[in-house]
Amino acid sequence: MGRGWRVAVTLTPTAGQWLRTSGERERLEKLTGLPVRDEPRLPGEARPHPPVDCYVVAPASANMVAKLATGLMDNQALTQVGEAIGTLGLPVVVFPRVNAAHARHPAWQGHIDALRAGGVHLVYGPDVWPLYEPRDAPAGRELPWTAVLDAVDGSIQ
Repeated sequence: MGRGWRVAVTLTPTAGQWLRTSGERERLEKLTGLPVRDEPRLPGEARPHPPVDCYVVAPASANMVAKLATGLMDNQALTQVGEAIGTLGLPVVVFPRVNAAHARHPAWQGHIDALRAGGVHLVYGPDVWPLYEPRDAPAGRELPWTAVLDAVDGSIQ
């Protein structure tokens, strides 16, 4: 929003529960002026969000990355982004927030390759998010929001 974008938020069901419990969901709705979604709309309901110029998945868990890479769309957020990956000309930016164990999993590189083959811009690598062993990352590590937003800028221009 600081870059002049209109932001609409769609969450996974788990993220929706977390943000509802913390009160952050309502704060996001006030900030964006749009409803925050974590459930599909019912038949006949109007679309609550404007047309999308770019999808951003940040942070994306290892589970989210695996589901996007394999086309599993079992919630509203995954359905929207999965469809976007198959839509020509609609950029998708994903920041995988994972650890070294996730990245060593035998399926991981295939997931990364599949997303790249689908045209997804991955904000990923040691220069963006160094991988630590599980529970060894420094406390209070900030997410690389500038890198994510710069990737969006590069994708929509």
